[in-house]
Amino acid sequence: MKNKVAPKKDNTMQIEKSSYGTTTNNEKVTQFILRNRDDISVTIITYGGIITEILTPDSEGRMDNVVLGFDNLEQYEKENPFFGALVGRYGNRIAKGKFTLNDTEYTLAVNNGENSLHGGLKGFDKVVWIVEEVKESDSFVSLKLSYLSKDMDEGFPGNLNTVVTYTLNKDNSLDILYEATTDKTTVVNLTQHSYFNLSGDFSKTIDDHKVEIDADQIVPVDRTLIPLGNLASVENTPFDFRKPKLIGDGIDEDNEQMKLGAGYDHCWVLNNQEKGYRSVAKALHPNSGRLMEVLTDQPGMQLYTGNFLDGTLPMPGGGAYVKRSGFCFETQHYPDSPNQPQFPSTTLEPSEKYMTRTTYKFSVQ
Repeated sequence: MKNKVAPKKDNTMQIEKSSYGTTTNNEKVTQFILRNRDDISVTIITYGGIITEILTPDSEGRMDNVVLGFDNLEQYEKENPFFGALVGRYGNRIAKGKFTLNDTEYTLAVNNGENSLHGGLKGFDKVVWIVEEVKESDSFVSLKLSYLSKDMDEGFPGNLNTVVTYTLNKDNSLDILYEATTDKTTVVNLTQHSYFNLSGDFSKTIDDHKVEIDADQIVPVDRTLIPLGNLASVENTPFDFRKPKLIGDGIDEDNEQMKLGAGYDHCWVLNNQEKGYRSVAKALHPNSGRLMEVLTDQPGMQLYTGNFLDGTLPMPGGGAYVKRSGFCFETQHYPDSPNQPQFPSTTLEPSEKYMTRTTYKFSVQ
């Protein structure tokens, strides 16, 4: 994949709007490009709130896209393994697609073996979001999207009104603010599912990325990747990223949890949860010098290393995405929390407002 030449800087923050086509349900999809003064740009489409491209410079100033995606809307509709998407109502897995609230059992669509994954058959990643607001200023550009998930949509109770605001700042950080309200007690766990490859060359795996995660524990899982209910120390395991290490170091180690996920597909229990919004993780691609820092107020983060990409999905410009072409840093609550009362609660009451913030900050080292 060739490097893209950085456009000439004009010292402004800008948003560009264009058509991105029409869905199979005849809904119009719009594309927005958020661009800052350093010519870092983030491209978002209203279908799934998907981030289709993030252009960032390497240590020599060459611009590359660092998130996996497709060439067109048709591919996002039919083949997408959540590339770049907003995920809801419940990110990650719910055991057997069932949970109980206020003595009422709710049954969800099962779309991942025995379990419900990322909101069911038609989650937030497969709907067209409404554009609420576009802002340009001297220090940021932002795009506010909304979606009303109606009562019992995919089996979830309550009319859930969700608003997600993407903001690209002048310091090269991408803020994602999630907000939601409900008229009936429900569960919510929203996240962003971009697959990153900071090399900008998607024909290469992410084994050579150096990752650091501020977490002493993970949420261990069973054969269906549902939490066992306890927390496990990362000490003396491949899951210890408290000091920076390469993703490829230990990913094929003889470890039961690693075998269950076919690599990393686990939720890390982030440290310092009482502090709220804080720095929790970093990823560095040493050869390009690209560095990404993650800040969030969430208790957990799923590191997924693209273990189920299998060479069947097309890359823009030719070729196909192979196993471990990208990694995800999905900030969230723990999987299956509605069925695990010992985990931090994901219940949202009508009197409450769901609000959480995650930031991906880009730089070079």
